[in-house]
Order: sequence, then structure tokens, then C-alpha cells
Amino acid sequence: MTTLQTRSPYSQEELDKLYPKNLELRLVQVLLRHGERAPVSARFQNAGLAPYWPYCNAAQRLRSVAYTPQDMTTWDSLQWRRRLERFGEDDGPIIAAGPDGEVDGICQFGELTDKGRETTYDLGKRLRNLYIDQLQFMPKLISDADMIYLRATPLPRALESVQQTFWGMYPLTARTASFPPPTIVTRTPADETLFPNDGNCRRFAQLSRAFAQRAADRWNTSDDMQYINSKITKWMPQSSKTVAVDSHPRLSGIMDTINSTLAHGPETRLPSEFYDPKLRSSVEKIGVEEWFHGYNENKEYRKLGIGAQVGDIVERMISKVEGVGLSINEIGGENGQLGRGRGGETGIAFAMSGCHDTTLGGVLSSLGAFENEPWPPYTSHIAFELFREKSRAYPDPRSSTSISLQSQVQSQIKAQPQSKDTPAPKPGWLAGMLGLGSSSPSSSTTPEQITDSALKADQSTYISRRPVSELDPEEQKRLDGYYVRLRYNDKPMKIPACAKPGRHLEGDESFCTLEAFKRIADSFTPKNWKVECGQNLDGPIPGLVKGTEEWARDADGSF
Repeated sequence: MTTLQTRSPYSQEELDKLYPKNLELRLVQVLLRHGERAPVSARFQNAGLAPYWPYCNAAQRLRSVAYTPQDMTTWDSLQWRRRLERFGEDDGPIIAAGPDGEVDGICQFGELTDKGRETTYDLGKRLRNLYIDQLQFMPKLISDADMIYLRATPLPRALESVQQTFWGMYPLTARTASFPPPTIVTRTPADETLFPNDGNCRRFAQLSRAFAQRAADRWNTSDDMQYINSKITKWMPQSSKTVAVDSHPRLSGIMDTINSTLAHGPETRLPSEFYDPKLRSSVEKIGVEEWFHGYNENKEYRKLGIGAQVGDIVERMISKVEGVGLSINEIGGENGQLGRGRGGETGIAFAMSGCHDTTLGGVLSSLGAFENEPWPPYTSHIAFELFREKSRAYPDPRSSTSISLQSQVQSQIKAQPQSKDTPAPKPGWLAGMLGLGSSSPSSSTTPEQITDSALKADQSTYISRRPVSELDPEEQKRLDGYYVRLRYNDKPMKIPACAKPGRHLEGDESFCTLEAFKRIADSFTPKNWKVECGQNLDGPIPGLVKGTEEWARDADGSF
């Protein structure tokens, strides 16, 4: 699947159904696939496809931080343009050029293109329309971004996509003149769990290779593959003349090039045979099985591939329930300080994480919500929404004096002009596939300012990542009245394990109870991802069971 075909904004009738009046939205977490990009490697030049694409005009206006050694208190930026250099015919250096001789705006392999920047910016505008204009969940004008958790994988296209999405949701006219730089959280590749990290998880690499081989054994001699070969085998390299799951290029690599070319201009198109509808359908069907069916059929695959990220998502939900600002420790505070946002925030209301197709497919497959879905298009997103019943009383389990972020958000909304006529104030082999003026924090000690070491010392008083099966009855009661709903590309998704009575909101199976959702997530959240990545390396690959049955059964003894 290539560029996402977006729907029109929800009507008022749809909003009333999607967001029931008896529920209060408490937290939104968005996983977003990066926008359109150049292919991750040059393929099919023998079919006339240019290896260098002229769709990355950000390369003409790059900025880097610079300082003067004599005065390191003064930081500045150096604006520069990039040109790509490559080997010439005699091995000497020459400037890389696009299909019509362009030398500026040339993309690196896998780089976010101008089109990708446009679609991720538009995603931000759609999020603004829904969560700010329609639902009034987030404020129209912000003085800092410390109620928003921003995260990205180490790949530049993921970082740039989350930046573009944030820019679309909160453009310059929606930020005050004193708006400080937002915090974007990243990790080193060795610690990255925002995509299936086979490059740094040995056991997951074994599992992914095993399921890739199974897909090759199933499909390489199939009628689908014969049809694919009848169309495009003449453009395969001499070293690998037959298209196969494990050919060179792999079938998934061919899909990458097809999708990348379809998303961009006619200057970078393949011959028409590559776009045959039956061929594309077969390529996508086989690709989905190779990359995502392991999540359905193997618990260890789920746990090591995407379980740590799902655990992070659920932990933020529990943090919201318990009134403990865990994520604010990663994004809030003046320079050198943690624990409270620069505007006094003590928790987050919104999160956006720039990631990849393998992230979205892995998460949805692990939850049993990806059946019959196509490959995730560029700029696809999953919104994890946490709700609670309005009719219940929710005493703060940590402290009666802790500050509610939601009340802060709502007060900002109410303080702003509601008239539409009033203008806003003007302010002054996955690694390879991926391409691998503010308020100061209070001096008094509060639960929201707990340091990481203190939190670990007091871990037993929080639910945090502890499985539901280990909670006492009073702790389990903290989850009562809360619900989780997933929207994938604006479509509510149903999680099969939440279908039974008592596990969802009465009358709507798309709203899982938080307890049910956490039990499902607990079943494949690793206790120690790095340790488990190095375990069972000589062990067998468990038998492949139909996914829905296996993960529902794993959720725990009572599930």
C-alpha cells in the first residue's frame, strides 16, 4: 500500500457515536508511520528507474547547530545545502543527478520526501481538527509542549515526520511568542523498541528469519508467485532471475520500490507491469504474511518484536490513572531538571511517536486487530485513546494535592475565545528494510517529582508495569471505569479478546475495559527485553497456532 487515502472529518453524528457523552477522554497516544520516502536502495535501473530522486528540497535549506569556541554561551545555526556525490565510471567522484539532471534536492535512500512532509503535516492538521477544534480535548494555544510526549526512532524520516505532524497540529499561530523548544525523546539503536529491532535482539532475529523462511516455503512455488514472475521477471538481475520471497531483491524490497514510485511523480516510475492490480495484490498479501503473521502465531515473536513498546503505551495509561507523571520526567522541566513541565504540567495529555510500517502492523497483529488489513500506507497512524466514565468518583491514589493535567488543559480551553471569528493570538531483516519564559519547578517534593531511583524504590506502591494478575483487589479497582479504544487511520478497531461480556463498554465492543486491555498487553510485555533477547537462542520455534486463539488464551488463566 502506498499513499494513504484519507477520509473527510467526522460529522457531528459520527462524533456523538465515537465519543459517548458518558465518557471523558483522558489521554491520546498516536503511533504514526513516517510519510512518503525514497526507496531504501536503488533497484530496477535496468527498467529505467532513476536511482537518485529530486524530491527532497529540504536538502537546500538544512541547518546545523554551531557555536564560537571563545563564547560557548552563544549558540547559533549554520544554514547549508546538501549535494550528493557518487562514484563515476572511472571510480572518480561526480555529483549525483536526478532523472532530468537535477543536482539539488536529491534524496538520500530512504529519505522523507517533500510529499512525505506534506502528508505528515496534513496528519497534524487532522489531529488538530479532531482533538482541538471538534473535541476541545487539547488547548488551541500552547505556551510550551510539556503536556505532549514526542518520540521518534533513530531514523531521520521518523523524526522529521513527527516534527511535521507536530507542526501541523500546533503551527506558529497556535504557539505563544515565548514558546520554548519542544522535547523530542529518542533512543540509541541498541535500546530501540519503537520498531521490531532484529538488529539488536538476537532471538527476535531468529524468529523473524524462521517466519520469513516459512513464507518462502509456502509462496515461492505458488500460483501467485508464478503470476508475479510472468510480469516482471525480465527485469530481475542475472544473479537472481526468479522473483521469490527470498530472492535478491526480496519480494518485500520489490514492494517497497513499487509503493515508493507510486507515491511520487512520473519521472520516477517503473514499467506498467509492476502496477498490475493482481500483481500488487499478491505482492502485498505475501508481504503481510512474511512480516506480520508471526505476531499472530508466536507469543515470543510478539513479546520481543513489539511487546516492550505496547508495555510503554499501557504504562502511560496507568500513569494517567494513578496520577503519577512518569512520562513528564522524560519531557518536562527547565534545562537540567525533571519532574514538572515548564508551564507547571505534571503529566501528559497527548503523545506522538514517529515510527514505521512494521511498528503499526506488529502492534495491530499482536492485538488480533490486523486481520484482512492491507500493508500500512505511508502516514498511517494508530490512536490509542484512554477514557473514563464521568459518573464515577476517582480519588487520587497518590495525593489529594496532586495537580490534574486534564483540569489544566480544560481551563486553558475555557480561557480562550470560543468565537470562530476571533483570530488566534499571533505569536512572536527489519533493520535493513528500515534503512538503519517559564515557571520553575517547585522546590517542595511532590509525587510528580519523584526521580527514577526513588520511583524504583517505591515501585510496589504503583501499578506501573506490574501485570494485572499480580495486583491485589484494591489495586485492580483503580482500573475500574476506564476504557481503551484504538482508531487505525480513523477507523475504530475491535480487539477480539475484548468481545466477551464484561470486557468492553456496554453496546460497543471497540471500547475495551482498561483491565482487559492491560491483561492482553501483559501477556506479551517482556520483563527485561534485553535479557530475553539473548535467551533461548538454541530453543525451537514453537508450533504455529492460529493467532486469535493463541494470544487470547495467553492473556492469563482467567482470560
